Amino acid sequence: MIDIKVPTVGESISEVTLLKWVKKDGDYVERDEVIAELESEKATFEVNAEKAGTLKTLFAEGETIHIGAVLAQIDETAEKKADSKKVTDDSKQKSKTENKKAAVEEVANTPSGDGGIKATPVASAIIADKKVNPTEITPSGFGGKILKNDVLEALTHPGKKAFEGNELMSRNVRKEKMSNLRKTISRRLVESKNTTAMLTTFNEVDMSAIMDIRSKHKDKFKEIHGVNLGFMSFFAKACAIALSEWPTVNAYIDGDELIYHDYADISIAVSTPRGLTVPVIRNVESLGMAEIEREVVKLAVKARESKLTAEELQGGTFTITNGGVFGSLMSTPIINIPQSAILGMHKIQERPMAINGKVEIRPMMYLALSYDHRIIDGRESVSFLVRVKELLENPELLLIGKDPVKTLLGL
Repeated sequence: MIDIKVPTVGESISEVTLLKWVKKDGDYVERDEVIAELESEKATFEVNAEKAGTLKTLFAEGETIHIGAVLAQIDETAEKKADSKKVTDDSKQKSKTENKKAAVEEVANTPSGDGGIKATPVASAIIADKKVNPTEITPSGFGGKILKNDVLEALTHPGKKAFEGNELMSRNVRKEKMSNLRKTISRRLVESKNTTAMLTTFNEVDMSAIMDIRSKHKDKFKEIHGVNLGFMSFFAKACAIALSEWPTVNAYIDGDELIYHDYADISIAVSTPRGLTVPVIRNVESLGMAEIEREVVKLAVKARESKLTAEELQGGTFTITNGGVFGSLMSTPIINIPQSAILGMHKIQERPMAINGKVEIRPMMYLALSYDHRIIDGRESVSFLVRVKELLENPELLLIGKDPVKTLLGL
């Protein structure tokens, strides 16, 4: 038997959670084949088979396992069944047949014109006549079929089915174990609030110029670079320039020392089904717009597929978070320690603005900069945010960080 142990994934990490078995107990696995997915407090990673053989699992999905513990064993003396492929093919064919049969039965039970909802003819007629949303009806018939009384109950008690799939007047309570990632998020947020002198300053930016650039050049940009031109590249580039001009915003406190960075490694907050992660784009100050967009896409995809490495989540010097994608108009983001500042982007909303004595409708976005007042003074935080606003409202400044005309004139 070959022991497959939980590998070391970081100096401070002592345990991991078994997310799922990719291969099941008793399966024959090939060498280097992925057998399981584990989650640490920082990232998820895969475990591979060290030898070919029959797998014996020693833990259940969802269990917490200590680093170095034997996760599974492989019997390398076991022979691969000659007909295993045939069995697999037969199982797949059987599954396809059963799925097809189930689909035929479902179609047979579904009246035409009701959007795929199973209901009796009388119930379907009432739904159509009263224009009831079928998803708000709790079916009581066999196989989830909606009956006449179900529709009448929904009409009698409109809007009372707030939780999908729950009965009316439910008092059910569910318990779910916190994942290591959620525990880490919880701990770090509390630590951030308790160990930093956090304040937030606000401003707003007119997004007209950036939106014009995107509308004019997005097709050509994608054709040449193979990636969409989003807002994040503009914000990341603007922050990189502003960070070079206000170095304390790009620094952090280490004991009784201040650690400054002559580069901008910007963390991008990404929401995933398991929680918020903040992968890092390295040396943003040295990247072009297309390079930044590619990194954003790559890291976002890896985050949502739980493929980020510990290295990709560490070492950021500043963070950008975009609550606007969820509709947030304004918020106060929490600092991603040990960093000293975080920029919050928000929803773009058309608002009346006074422009040269006239009222014009402009696409506006509120910006929020949360910062550690122990290292960053009010003048620096406000000036940093004003500089970001200036760069975003005048995107041509992103090229060299200065006004082209003033540069030409040496002013």
